[in-house]
Amino acid sequence: MTSHVSTEATAEGTPAAPDRSALQQVLDRATAPGGAPGAVVDVRDGHGAWFGSAGVSDTGTGEKRRPSDRFRIGSTTKAFTATLVLQLAAEGRLSLDDTIEQWLPGMVAGNGYDGRAITIRQLLNHTSGIFNYGNDAEFFKKGIGAAWFEHRYDTYTPAQLIRIGLATPAPFAPGDAFLYSNTNYFLAALIVEKITGGTLAEALTQRIVHPLGLADTYLPGTEPTIQGPCTRHYSTLFASDAQPEIHDATDMNQSFAWAAGGIISTTGDLQRFFGALLQGHLLPAEQQQEMFTTVDTTGPVPWIPGTRYGLGVFSWALPSGATVWGNAGATYGSWTCAMGSRDGKHLLTGQVNGDWSGLGVLDEILSTEFGAAAGG
Repeated sequence: MTSHVSTEATAEGTPAAPDRSALQQVLDRATAPGGAPGAVVDVRDGHGAWFGSAGVSDTGTGEKRRPSDRFRIGSTTKAFTATLVLQLAAEGRLSLDDTIEQWLPGMVAGNGYDGRAITIRQLLNHTSGIFNYGNDAEFFKKGIGAAWFEHRYDTYTPAQLIRIGLATPAPFAPGDAFLYSNTNYFLAALIVEKITGGTLAEALTQRIVHPLGLADTYLPGTEPTIQGPCTRHYSTLFASDAQPEIHDATDMNQSFAWAAGGIISTTGDLQRFFGALLQGHLLPAEQQQEMFTTVDTTGPVPWIPGTRYGLGVFSWALPSGATVWGNAGATYGSWTCAMGSRDGKHLLTGQVNGDWSGLGVLDEILSTEFGAAAGG
């Protein structure tokens, strides 16, 4: 399998950059026949930057993966949404202990739900007990196989998706357990819009994208194509066949993901954002502490083993013994991660442009880079 590696010179007098041949081998294995079409990682630490890639961006043309490739980052989006909420908290415009009812009167009620008993903090750390609209059986069916092609350009409003989530009765009382739910982040984003008086995309641009100079990061709304240079996104469309057909799922309306998983970015922009976030440059100390205060992720629906969830970020104790912090996400044709040391000085961002390779590839990439000595 072909691969491409580029390195950046380190500052004069610093030790030699680490040997990342083992990490390159992980990328090569991940993109071997039967694996993902392509994979990229961008690593930055005290030695400088390293970019590694393997496989292709486009299986039709054979074009290689590039650092400039834009891609859909899935639930890595949640870190951006949570940051906006916490910035508003720092400005005294909301409290994490405010209830949903205070900001969105009447939106969460009935079927075992009570917006007067659910706080903004519980939305952000997934302890609200609100069901994930994405796991609604009828909604999920629209994203499988041939049905995906019928519905790939459908537009959903946040209110529609929240109603789908609330149609399933509350599985537990607020604060009693952890249940990963995109519905939580739609509600949190509506509160951001209520307070700022603009759209979530505008808040994202004004408060994060422009200040950090994230030239390749945006929330596309209902636009189905990815602007600028991008990798193609290849998906099995959740087919259950032993050897499922692979489809190009690059173009789709991601209004169904929005504040929970809709952002488009690059490995470089994710480096800049998560570096600033982990190093405390985006939030004051009080809100930073809130963001990184975590809850157990074992609950009625199993989540990633070894994780604890904060407010839009999580810690992951890897099999290697290292603990990394950040976020990760998946959507059709894309797995993304942005994880690193708690101080943000050693950070890996990466993307795999095939969704059947699963979380295991990210696990191996992170374990190889961070090793047992890199803990939290």
